[in-house]
Amino acid sequence: MPSPRAAAVRSAPPIRTQSAPVAPVAKPAPDGSASPWIPLSHREQQREAKRNAVLQAAAQLFNERGFHATSLDDIAARLNVTKPTLYYYVKNKDEILLQCVSKGLTMMLDGIDASRSAGGKAIDQLMTCMEVYARIVTQDFGMCLIRVGDEQLPEDSRRELRRLKSAIDQEFRRLVAEGVAEGSVQPCDPKMTAFVIAGALSWIGRWYQPGGEYTPEQVAQQCIATLCDGVLRRPVDNLARDAAALPAPQRSATRGKSKTAARADGG
Repeated sequence: MPSPRAAAVRSAPPIRTQSAPVAPVAKPAPDGSASPWIPLSHREQQREAKRNAVLQAAAQLFNERGFHATSLDDIAARLNVTKPTLYYYVKNKDEILLQCVSKGLTMMLDGIDASRSAGGKAIDQLMTCMEVYARIVTQDFGMCLIRVGDEQLPEDSRRELRRLKSAIDQEFRRLVAEGVAEGSVQPCDPKMTAFVIAGALSWIGRWYQPGGEYTPEQVAQQCIATLCDGVLRRPVDNLARDAAALPAPQRSATRGKSKTAARADGG
């Protein structure tokens, strides 16, 4: 039976995904003939969709092979395009990594903001934020954030990413502190506890394999339950276990045997 804390995990806000744009219909020219060019807004939409496809393919390859072992030729081959085509959407491999890591962080912040906007008790918001975080690190951009990181990027880019990471850390600290204040979280150091939570959930992105034994939802639920409930039995749990192991009393049967024996003695 799930513990009260584990049962408190709410459904995380849905993660937005990029849908393929619908092919636009050419508008008639002023003289009534159809224009062979699609409107500018549709061209920009298509370009953004293709750019996202480049980033997604790159994130997958970075996760599979590593940043240094992945070339622009590899990314182009996965997309069935030529290498020069990529330069229409990105400048170089460093920019691709920056965008991939930024997307992972932005997804986390958006999910955390959505759970905070939903309101409720601090423990409910904390559990939802943990589930959002755990789910994102099993996705391409979140996994790239954990497996590749930002060490390969210039210092100014790393500074901006550190600012985003700090915002996530501060949100976890705030929710832990509010949970302590409302009595739903054990008294603790919010800073240290936030480090433990983010560190444990981030490591999922290292070992998780898509299509493996567990779904992302199962991974998130089990890891969060372990973080919240621990792995050791508490004294109250031991007492409940020992009580459950004791044989049920046989009072009625004993009384029946005594009465039968008394009647036999009385003849």
